[in-house]
Amino acid sequence: LTPGNFCLSGGLQVRPGKERYFDQDFDPKWLLGPGDLVIAMTDLKQSAPILGSTARIPEQGKFLHNQRIGLVELIADKLDERFAYYLLNSELVRSQLRASATGSTVRHTAPARIESCQIKIPPIETQRVIGGILRTFDDLIENNQQRVGFLEETARLLYREWFVNFRYPGHEEVPLVESESRPFPKGWRVAELGEILTLAYGKALKAADRVGGPVAVYGSGGLVGWHDEPLVSGPAIIVGRAGTAGSVHWSETDAHPIDSAFYVSSSLPSRWLHQMLITCTFVLSGAAIPILNRHDLYRTQILMPNTDLIENFDRLIAPVYGLSASLSCQTAFLKEARDLLLPRLVSGDLDISDLNLGLEAVS
Repeated sequence: LTPGNFCLSGGLQVRPGKERYFDQDFDPKWLLGPGDLVIAMTDLKQSAPILGSTARIPEQGKFLHNQRIGLVELIADKLDERFAYYLLNSELVRSQLRASATGSTVRHTAPARIESCQIKIPPIETQRVIGGILRTFDDLIENNQQRVGFLEETARLLYREWFVNFRYPGHEEVPLVESESRPFPKGWRVAELGEILTLAYGKALKAADRVGGPVAVYGSGGLVGWHDEPLVSGPAIIVGRAGTAGSVHWSETDAHPIDSAFYVSSSLPSRWLHQMLITCTFVLSGAAIPILNRHDLYRTQILMPNTDLIENFDRLIAPVYGLSASLSCQTAFLKEARDLLLPRLVSGDLDISDLNLGLEAVS
C-alpha cells in the first residue's frame, strides 16, 4: 500500500496501472489482515488532502504495510472500530493532522501527532450506535454503486454485441461486405467523428465559485461538484481534454464542464453516441500532461451503422440509463447526508436516538 491507494474522504482505491507489487520473501508481520485500520501518514501535496485518510483492509487480496502507512491499534473497550474509522476520517482529526504536519513539499505526520489529537469521545455504547448509523449509509452507497456498475456494464455489453460483433436484431438477413480492415454489414460505412459531432470547450469554474445546486460540474476526471447555472442542457456527454484526456462521461442532468473538458454536440441519439465514444481510442499529445486535440478526435474513424439501428438501440437502452441516473442521484444524496451528519455525530452535537430509528426505517 502507498498513500496513492487512499481516497480523499477515506477508504482504499486501486487505480489501473498504478498498482505496486512486491514478489520477494517478507516477514509475515508486514502482511495486513482483513479489517485492519490503516492511515496515510505522508502526502505529496502541500495542501495535504490525503494526509490522515483512513481505510479498512478488505477481505479479498493481500496488502503489505510500508513506512508511509500507519497501522491503527485500538485499545479494547475504549474505541469502537467502526466509530474509529469515521472519527479518523472526520475533519475534526484531519485538520489537526494537517496543522501539525511537517515538510515544506512532502507533508508528513507521525504516530505521536495522531495520538495527540484532541477530541470528545462518547461512551462505547454510543460509539457503536454512531458507527452503525454511518456504516448503514456506506452500505447503501456501496450497494447503489454496485448496481450502477452492473447497469453500465449491461449497456457496454449490449453496444458491443450490436455494433462490434454485429449481432443485432435481424443481422442474419444482412450480408457482410469486405473492407481493408474487416467485413462489416451492408449499408454501414466508414466515417470520421468530425462528420457526426462537434466538441465545445468547457468554461473555467473555480471550486470556490461553485454555489451548489442541481447542475453537475464535470472536469476531465468526472464529476467534481455542483453549481446552479448550466453550460449545457442534459443529458450531456463530456470528454476529457487535459489531464484524464480522452475519458468519456455521461450527465443525465444539466451540466457545467470546466476548461479541462469538452462537451459534445450532435444530432444523433445521445446514448448511442456515449457508448460509441467509450469504445474509441483517441490520439493524445503532450508529454507531462496528456492533451486531447479536438481536431485529432474529429479524424478518428468509426463504423457508422444505419440510423434506424441507432435509434432502436437508443430506445432499448434508455431505461437502463434512467435507472442508473436515479441510483446515482440517490447515492449523491446519501453521501451528502452522511458528510453532513459525520462531524455532528462524532463531536456529540447531535442526539442520535431519533436519527437511529429513522435510519432503520430507511435501510
